[in-house]
Amino acid sequence: MNGWTGRLLRVNLTDGTSKVEDIPESWLRDYIGGRGVADRYLWEEMDPTVDPFSPENKLIFATGPLTGTPVSCGARYMVVTKGALTGAITTSNSGGHWGPELRFAGYDLLIVEGKADKPVYLFIYDDEVHIRDARAYWGKTTSETEDGIREELGIPGVRVANIGPAGENLVRFACIINDKHRAAGRSGVGAVMGSKNLKAIAVRGTKGIKIAKPDEFMKAFWSMRKKLADSPARQGMTELGTAATIDLTNAFGGCPTRNFQTGQFEHAEDINGNAIKDRRMVANKACFACTIACGRVTRLPGEAADKYLVNMHPRNWKMAGEGPEYEAAWALGADVGVGDLDAIIKANWLCNDLGLDPISMGATLAAAMELYEKGAITDNDVEMPLRFGSAEALVRMTEATAYREGFGNELAEGSKRLGDKFKHPEVFMGVKGQEFPAYDPRGFQGMGVAYATCNRGACHLRAWTPGFETTGQVDPHVPEGKAEWVAQEQNRTTAHDATGICLFTALGAGLADLAACTAAATGIPFTEDDFVKIGERTWNLERLWNLKAGLSAKDDTLPKRLLQEPHTSGPAKGVVVQLDKMLPVYYRVRGWDEEGRPTKEKLAELGLASV
Repeated sequence: MNGWTGRLLRVNLTDGTSKVEDIPESWLRDYIGGRGVADRYLWEEMDPTVDPFSPENKLIFATGPLTGTPVSCGARYMVVTKGALTGAITTSNSGGHWGPELRFAGYDLLIVEGKADKPVYLFIYDDEVHIRDARAYWGKTTSETEDGIREELGIPGVRVANIGPAGENLVRFACIINDKHRAAGRSGVGAVMGSKNLKAIAVRGTKGIKIAKPDEFMKAFWSMRKKLADSPARQGMTELGTAATIDLTNAFGGCPTRNFQTGQFEHAEDINGNAIKDRRMVANKACFACTIACGRVTRLPGEAADKYLVNMHPRNWKMAGEGPEYEAAWALGADVGVGDLDAIIKANWLCNDLGLDPISMGATLAAAMELYEKGAITDNDVEMPLRFGSAEALVRMTEATAYREGFGNELAEGSKRLGDKFKHPEVFMGVKGQEFPAYDPRGFQGMGVAYATCNRGACHLRAWTPGFETTGQVDPHVPEGKAEWVAQEQNRTTAHDATGICLFTALGAGLADLAACTAAATGIPFTEDDFVKIGERTWNLERLWNLKAGLSAKDDTLPKRLLQEPHTSGPAKGVVVQLDKMLPVYYRVRGWDEEGRPTKEKLAELGLASV
């Protein structure tokens, strides 16, 4: 087989067995790979109603046909499972070098089933598969675990994906970290991994990837590479990283501040891309085959490293690490009211080492800070005042959450459960149990319907509307035209994910470029239109999975704050999200009924009538 390996590795931790299986070629054609094929396996093999922490939940690591190829940014893999935070299907994406290594070992997918009776890690070396004792690494940080496994194996080039203490302690927004700083970050995939007593997956591969039409492939590859090289948007990302987006969202009144109470942060210039670059950045960093290098390697020199030591544990002695990127700078900054870049960097490093999603970490702490300032949480509940702007609370509570220490045990459940417990559900800013990322839909109206309808809960990566809404061609504060654009973009990004290519290639290249590269790699004449239809098929399959899991149209909604409480100042003054106007249009464009269920006609059109 060309492009794909056509093989998956299935590991059952309960009985300690593994086997290799062929992936149906029809599924590869129908879903491209990655997220789409993993979704199909989850649909066919798992009851969507099981508890996320049950051994019956499956954990699928999926690559695309361009993962591990020289196509720009061909580093991505996805983790597909039932989310510990949401109870919905989740598809969490990561870069780095781990995904390509799985492909080099000869596998498109890895399916992990069951639960080990003690901590273990999985070691894959081409056709050799071993389940090894990981008790020595249980309790270790992600960096310590990777270093320890590398030393134990003694194999140059081995790549490690693992969980930190947060995943072990079933923090509902724990993530999976590979290459020390890259994360499958959202929805609690790390907690699912921890529930299986699986500490890490180490992979070394020495096989190549067969290309069906090498000449056509190289032509498509170089064409796409040149488009990215010439793109001003790509150049800006290389220079300032994703944190440059803070200036954009703040300018349009869409930078959520203090748990979405306002849409502009007064200290935005202290934590933006320029501040990181000029004050704390020492180098760019790129993933496998990346020609963008948006990663930021940062350092806290001298006294800056000691500012928020909190305690004397060695994990707090770090002076260098990676990040923050935009989402982390916002969640650990504006959303909690902290304008101290050093504190944000420190908390971000802790998230990487302890295995926490910084978006949900910051957003949950922001909800707690609002509860504290409302008086719903008192000093009897917490070890220190949880006031907006407290850098000390940010750093300490990040650590406490990973270990479920004190009030960290409450934060570890996420902001929806936190708000419910303290009788103020209105402080939860998210959808389907997952916290919002860094865009206030009162500033970018389209993000309202994008958040409400996303299958994995609140997410900006399925339809990022600020890029569309700030062109000057549309008004970002009105609902017209947004639902149609979001539905189409969700289809396109879903197909994009399936290829194994980073979404940031959209800064200069398009879906047609990915279709051309995939067609040349696999020998199947995929077109851009084919990709859009495949994305739509995958999106609808995920919707069916969620409906079967118990979600419904009632979950396609937004918090009261966004629907009824307009901003009182700034560019988005007086604006609320008009979801009631956008959602019916979205359902109609999707070919769903008024209850948000795909119609028989739509399922037949997509080849899903018999699933």
